[in-house]
Amino acid sequence: MKTKRAMVFASVLLCTFLSLNPTLHQVAQFPVLQESSQSDFPQLTGILSSLIVTEEVKAAETDAIMAANTGKSEIVQVTYKLFGLIPFKSSAIQVMPQLKLLPGGQSIGVSLQAKGVMVVGQAAVQNQEGKLVYPAKEAGIEVGDIILKIDGREMNSDQDVANAIHRAGEKQGFSEILLNHNGQTMQKRVSTVYCPETNRHRVGLYVRNEAAGVGTLTFYDPTNHKYGALGHVINDVDTNQKIEILNGNVVASTIYAIEKGKRGHPGEKIGSFVNQSRFSGNIEKNTVSGIFGSLEGEIKNPYFQEPITVGWESEIKEGPAKIYTVLEGERIEEYDVQIERIMHNRTDSKNMVIKVTDPELIEKTGGIIQGMSGSPIVQDGKIIGAVTHVFVNDASRGYGVFIQNMLKDAEIIDKKEVA
Repeated sequence: MKTKRAMVFASVLLCTFLSLNPTLHQVAQFPVLQESSQSDFPQLTGILSSLIVTEEVKAAETDAIMAANTGKSEIVQVTYKLFGLIPFKSSAIQVMPQLKLLPGGQSIGVSLQAKGVMVVGQAAVQNQEGKLVYPAKEAGIEVGDIILKIDGREMNSDQDVANAIHRAGEKQGFSEILLNHNGQTMQKRVSTVYCPETNRHRVGLYVRNEAAGVGTLTFYDPTNHKYGALGHVINDVDTNQKIEILNGNVVASTIYAIEKGKRGHPGEKIGSFVNQSRFSGNIEKNTVSGIFGSLEGEIKNPYFQEPITVGWESEIKEGPAKIYTVLEGERIEEYDVQIERIMHNRTDSKNMVIKVTDPELIEKTGGIIQGMSGSPIVQDGKIIGAVTHVFVNDASRGYGVFIQNMLKDAEIIDKKEVA
């Protein structure tokens, strides 16, 4: 009986000790799935290291070899057992591939052509009786719709649309317009109206299929020549809708002026495309985390002679970091920022809140300005993301996107590999 009581008393003391031990609480709070750039996992110290046994089960050797060769991650199952017998916590450690990228910072000129022609506005057409009419609007065509074909012919420019409508008006008095409306393909018959002022048949639409601007290169992968830039999607300036890319190009750009940002009015870089660019590339994808494609030519960052390691989401911490961008000519400069907040659950390009702390950058730009989007963020020697947006009411603050989200959209890592 005394032995039984002693065992019960010892068990109560042990349970009390374990319940009050902060290290054990930390073990209990380990996520079911977490990331690491190394195959290590949380270790216990002190007396707990004698009471709790940690068991690690790696992926099969063939799977691990495949992961190393394809850039895929490896899952390691970790189980914590009391006295080596009673399991009380399991975690899966996702060991991310050891990728290295060359940080960008170069100012780039971006030009692209959309798939189809986007409707960006409605216009009244004055008919021969002097009455103002809206043929396209009355047929149900809306701003943001993408015109794909008119009378069976593909549309690739605003001039294509104008010519096709005029031909249809002369021939039959209406046009059959195939369009994409909110992701759905549909056909509309639109009556054409002869406009005496322009001597052409019209339907009352403003359309556009091209866009151009200045941004910043985020990274370059010298092993496959892939790049990422901007850190956010390119939307049409009038409709604010994503532009579906038919083709596009990036080249070097030079910055010749800065419009300083202030409260309620974001600033911007003012630049132009470089005629004899040292590098050039295509645009293959326009996604929520930036534009991506292949790049050829001379890609240099004076602060990094060699590619540096990728810092995964789990490795990012609140605290100081660096960004790299161009404010004059083509010269990349380094500036100090502070990562104030990390938002792990967001699926857009606003994963971090960053604050510019560099006095020189504040003096020259007021903080984050348009054209700075894509400027790489480096922390503890690892590239962790890119600048994406500025707070309208506080130019010193803005958002950043995780680099792994960009790598996923660039298909440098498998989407399924990102937890």
